[in-house]
Amino acid sequence: MIVLGIETSCDETGLALYDTAPLEAGRPAVLGMMGQALHSQIAMHRDYGGVVPELASRDHIRRILPLLELALKQAKLDLKSIDAVAYTQGPGLAGALLVGSAFGQSLAQALQKPALGIHHLEGHLLSPLLGAASDGVPNFPFVALLVSGGHTQLMLVKAVGQYELLGETLDDAVGEAFDKTATLLGLEYPGGAAVSKLATLGKAGRFNLPRPMLHSGDLDFSFSGLKTAVLNQIKQHSQFASANAGDNFRADLAYAFVEAAVTVLVSKTTKAMQLTNCRDLVLAGGVAANTQLRLALQSAAKNLQFNVFYPPLELCTDNGVMIAFAGALRLLSKVSSETQTERSGAFSVKPRWDLAPH
Repeated sequence: MIVLGIETSCDETGLALYDTAPLEAGRPAVLGMMGQALHSQIAMHRDYGGVVPELASRDHIRRILPLLELALKQAKLDLKSIDAVAYTQGPGLAGALLVGSAFGQSLAQALQKPALGIHHLEGHLLSPLLGAASDGVPNFPFVALLVSGGHTQLMLVKAVGQYELLGETLDDAVGEAFDKTATLLGLEYPGGAAVSKLATLGKAGRFNLPRPMLHSGDLDFSFSGLKTAVLNQIKQHSQFASANAGDNFRADLAYAFVEAAVTVLVSKTTKAMQLTNCRDLVLAGGVAANTQLRLALQSAAKNLQFNVFYPPLELCTDNGVMIAFAGALRLLSKVSSETQTERSGAFSVKPRWDLAPH
């Protein structure tokens, strides 16, 4: 069975084809990855310092059909080879979601194939099951730390479609805090990776930034105050804040920010592992590519004897593969999505959509 995945929740247009044959034969899931095509809108939005929803929607419309043709060409398939269409139904930008949903449902209608609306975060948290053929994969149940520009959540994943929210951010997501800190430090948007890179040039001890909610007794997060603390340091030391100040101020501040954020994330995650008695942890979302976070979690896993799994590095950001894979798992597990139709042509989007009950 060939599943087409369509991702248009924000500023990436991703389409991919996934073959379920390896999964059905008990072989590594990564072997099912076929053609995929991805276009990032980062360059278009950079001048605005963030994503402009109307521009994002228009760009998805312009890119989606050529990307489908490219994915089919890579997979050496044609439209008639598609057995099901999975598309991101939410959460995300309403206009951007409408592009993928309308396109996915229309294509499914034309091919007389089923269509599945997939939760964007479900795509992320299941993507580590696409580990390299030589690697192991997590076993259910496992804990997932979802970290991105829009979400910071700890989730207990019992099975496909069975998710329990353990904790989440009460304000800014960690990826959003990274991007805002990058702007404060004079780095280009999106700045998460740039902040981490700058932090490698900094030294510990110069700044003592807060670790928000580190001792709150629950598994919730807060990163707004950490970003504000960075702003306050810049105001207090404005003579050093310029990129041309000839001082290591910016690198040392970036180091302190990354250290504080990672400390909170690792502390809450290890607590979740202990409370659930799970032995497998999944790190997913755009911030899953962060080197400092990966190293810290690996160290904690070694000390507490649990396993950490990541999606392939190229699948950490939004992409069509994770949506196709989530759809494939639901079809094989016979777990319907909240929106699963047989050639009805009806569709809706959910810009705000909880994956699991609070």
